[in-house]
Amino acid sequence: MPEPHEPRIRTARPADDEALVLIDRLTWSTLHAVMPEPQPPYEPFFSERHSPEDTLVAELDGRVVGYVRLGLPTSLACNAHVRQIQGLAVADEARGRGVGRTLIRAALDEARRRGARRVTLRVLGHNTPARKLYESEGFVVEGVLPEEFLLGGEYVDDVFMGRSL
Repeated sequence: MPEPHEPRIRTARPADDEALVLIDRLTWSTLHAVMPEPQPPYEPFFSERHSPEDTLVAELDGRVVGYVRLGLPTSLACNAHVRQIQGLAVADEARGRGVGRTLIRAALDEARRRGARRVTLRVLGHNTPARKLYESEGFVVEGVLPEEFLLGGEYVDDVFMGRSL
């Protein structure tokens, strides 16, 4: 059992939807988001594309403070050995406490458990903190789409990263 100050990781439950929607709303920024800022009425966190079973949540002191989504990059059987991190967010009050790193490691463990050989992700080129965190966990840049997005008046690269398990 983790120490009280360490994040506890578990599979998401449908009842986490409201807390996860709130984290997405409060952490939204052009540093990492390509979708427009969420506006009411807010979409549910879970959908046909993203189920609770594909989301790991981090709790501190019994509260949900972050999540990582781990999905399939495509629906093709020939690509089923790859998992993709399709979202990672940590509430501001939990930053600097190892929550993001713990979520990444848990996602890698879950991907292994599901039989994956690789994990990939996409990160915006200007998101230096996220890129450094991913690199420190073994991810390497495997490709770049230059100026793929126009965010806040600036053109931003879309960076593909991956690692073997």
